[in-house]
Amino acid sequence: MARIVLKFGGTSVGDIDRIKNVARKVEQEVKAGHQVAVVVSAMSGVTNQLVKYCNDIDKLHDAREYDAIVASGEQVTSGLLAIALQSLGIQARSWLGWQIPIYSDETHGKARIVSIDTAELDKRMNTGEVAVVAGFQGVTESGRITTLGRGGSDTSAVALAAALKADRCDIYTDVDGVYTTDPRIVTKARKLSKITYEEMLELASQGAKVLQTRSVEMAMNHRVRVQVLSSFEEAAGSALPGTLVVDEDEIVEKEVVSGIAYSRDEAKITLIGVADRPGVAASIFGPLTDAAVNVDMIVQNVSEDGKSTDMTFTVGKADIARGVKVLEDAKAELNYKRIVSDANVVKVSVIGVGMRSHAGVAQRMFKALADKGINIQVISTSEIKISVLIAEEYAELALRALHTAYGLDAA
Repeated sequence: MARIVLKFGGTSVGDIDRIKNVARKVEQEVKAGHQVAVVVSAMSGVTNQLVKYCNDIDKLHDAREYDAIVASGEQVTSGLLAIALQSLGIQARSWLGWQIPIYSDETHGKARIVSIDTAELDKRMNTGEVAVVAGFQGVTESGRITTLGRGGSDTSAVALAAALKADRCDIYTDVDGVYTTDPRIVTKARKLSKITYEEMLELASQGAKVLQTRSVEMAMNHRVRVQVLSSFEEAAGSALPGTLVVDEDEIVEKEVVSGIAYSRDEAKITLIGVADRPGVAASIFGPLTDAAVNVDMIVQNVSEDGKSTDMTFTVGKADIARGVKVLEDAKAELNYKRIVSDANVVKVSVIGVGMRSHAGVAQRMFKALADKGINIQVISTSEIKISVLIAEEYAELALRALHTAYGLDAA
């Protein structure tokens, strides 16, 4: 017998038939003798509608009331799933964040979980009752409802699995696992049976949409074994049909590169002719930080005159206009010659823990892109990742070329 936490996203519980399908999957795990807790999202589209209601009344709405409203979607789903399970003869009870309770900080709209009191859930699960928990939500010490931000139900599930000391956390989605790259672009992409926490974290942060970044961080910190699998396939999670996200020690033979991610949410800003003096970087990025403009890749070059420097960096596409305005307002202080921006770029990243023990990984990337005539604009590296910024028009060509270059193509 194992203790398992199952999580079902909005698409998986999108209508009554799909909720009944989820109930049958839970039933399989219960009949196999496992103790089960289920975390659910709101039905697909519901949260967006609730957010729209708030904005239609007042775009500067009270964040505490916003949380009370948007958290209601998960309340409906958890109750419906509990009823569906009961109709199958399974003991089940729905639980909201404040009832467990799942304590969070007071950052409404993007709260972080502080602690979870599992005493009552433990007692109920030990009697065979299925706990159906509303994801995405928590409660402050003062008793106000909070929400965890987009994708927060993943975080709810992993946090609950850690608190319950679960053997595994199954994240059911509309895909059947984690692939070496986006199979919609690269038809030879293949599903991975296992991937390390570190690799999954890099994939998630570099553009892969399978798991929310915070949930992967939490799984890694608490060593929660996570499985990504499809809610639309027959196999139950205990048959391990998906991709397991696990500690590096569980993977015997590590790939040099496990996956290739891409992000179209990138824009490039270049300051030309910046004074080459101590403190110049702080004077550039300080105002951007104050304006909540997040900076990612950074490269600094000597200008043509040899006396000044050019500073290139990336920001999110949605922040490019604000970032340029901040820097234009600070031109007198920064004393640069001109500013150039470009939103038609994409970031492509190759990721793999095997990079730690293999040389030539970067050279293979650069050669594969060069052979296709793709110019690299910015390069960024970490221990298990190499990212490059290229023109957006070459994104799909680059993914296919790199996928082949690293031997990731399916047979």
